Amino acid sequence: MTMKPKAKKFRIRRSASSAAPPEAATPRAVPGPPSAASTPQMDPSAPQGTNAGPEQSQASGNKVMAGMVSSRRETNMDTDLDAIRKEGLTGRQLRMARRLAQKHGLSPTSDFDAVRLLRTKGIDPFQHANMLELVVPKNEAQPAGVPTAPGTVQLPQTIPAGKTTLPSTELSPAERRAREIREIQRDIGRRRRRRLGLLLGRLSFFVFAPTIVAGYYYYSVATPMYSSKSEFLVLKADSASGAVGGLFSGTQFATSQDSIAVQSYLESKEAMLRLDDEIGFATHFKQEWIDPIQRLNPEASNEEAYKTYGRNVKIGYDPTEGVVRMEVTAADPDVAAAFSRQLISYAQERVNNLSQQKRRDQMADAEATLSDAEAKRREAQQQLVILQQQGSVLDPEGVIASLRSQISTFELQLQEKLLELAALQDNSRPNRAKVAGVEGDIARLEAVIAQLNSKMLDASAGENSLANLRVQIQMAQADLATRDLILQSALQQVDTTRMEANRQVRYLTTSVAPVASEEPSYPRKFENTVLAFLIFSGIYLMCSLTASILREQVSS
Repeated sequence: MTMKPKAKKFRIRRSASSAAPPEAATPRAVPGPPSAASTPQMDPSAPQGTNAGPEQSQASGNKVMAGMVSSRRETNMDTDLDAIRKEGLTGRQLRMARRLAQKHGLSPTSDFDAVRLLRTKGIDPFQHANMLELVVPKNEAQPAGVPTAPGTVQLPQTIPAGKTTLPSTELSPAERRAREIREIQRDIGRRRRRRLGLLLGRLSFFVFAPTIVAGYYYYSVATPMYSSKSEFLVLKADSASGAVGGLFSGTQFATSQDSIAVQSYLESKEAMLRLDDEIGFATHFKQEWIDPIQRLNPEASNEEAYKTYGRNVKIGYDPTEGVVRMEVTAADPDVAAAFSRQLISYAQERVNNLSQQKRRDQMADAEATLSDAEAKRREAQQQLVILQQQGSVLDPEGVIASLRSQISTFELQLQEKLLELAALQDNSRPNRAKVAGVEGDIARLEAVIAQLNSKMLDASAGENSLANLRVQIQMAQADLATRDLILQSALQQVDTTRMEANRQVRYLTTSVAPVASEEPSYPRKFENTVLAFLIFSGIYLMCSLTASILREQVSS
């Protein structure tokens, strides 16, 4: 498909004084459309938008040049083709336009040219009528005296001014449908506005009005409250033991139960009653200048006072750090700090009493064991002394050993005398004096040995013998040694129990002391107002959802 260039065409004609031959100065025909032959030539030196005619070329002398430009028809044709290209026609529409142009006897150079030619003749190539129907009906609005050529398009004609017509009262189906749609839209708009008004009314009554009342109370009526914050820890005595039980000593796990017990005690009614008796907790909140919501009645019971105590005394335990945090709120900052200090003193007393009973019981058992061991040792020692006094001998075993030693000595002397006597008797004529002396010695030795043996028999036989006394003394000595060991163990147990009791002592350390506040902490006006709005909104939402569900269930 070839397209005609958009640039304007012209041919330059040289003057007669130039080196070109004379016939070159004469204009020649330019190939192009038939209407281009009558187009006047353009003077390049003339202003843009003006045509250079033959007179102007002669007046300008030899320097005047003339050319041919495109006609207005060609320019309009190019403009129309550009506009048709911008319409974004599909290939099917272009092919349809080319076939329709051929049926009308037109010779388009392109599909877009076919659309242009058809529109120039007044034919819409894309109308929904039958494309095969080429006969155009006669225009009834055309005057009767005006002849019509076959194949021409009849355009609407003007109506004579003398005739007047009125619009019809009947509506077309499209207008009727549009009017019904507008009425439906207006009805939907009215319903939406009515429902929106009802919704705003319900929200104003159930959400906005209560929120405004709550905000007014927090900003104008509520009595400012001052809080005093403090922190304390429950510590355990350091333990020098290296056992597994000492791994958790000094950590929060070693005193977590004690900290929780202290927290429970401070939150109990017992602590509230004690604080009320000593400082006057309930009396402070019964003052007339406190707002009615936070004020206690003059005849308030302990239960009501305990509820106020729970709202104004907040205690929390952090298990990761082992810290007990306490916040006490009152209408006076000094009173809040005094309440906080008094509660800390109560907590310290409770911590001291937590392990006191256990330590007292352990020490009592150890001391009782020690006293019993001492008493029994004293009895064993007294029994030993009595046995020693009964035998009038301090060492019966030594006495028996001495007797045995004497008997052994005299028996040796007796054997020597017997040998000496035997030696004297071996002589045929022994000396009678020596024999008699030796025999006397032997008799005396035998008498001494017999006496010692009888004494040994007396010491070994009978209940009061030295042997029996010796055995009793030995048993008493063994009993005394046993009592000494028991007494030593009891003493060691007492020392161990005392050390363990000292390690079980708990100490309360105040890390953050209570200080009187200079600015009120409660009520938090903006936060409480927003919270009230959220609460009322949630209640309204739940109620509306419940009503909608019940309405749907009933209607179904």
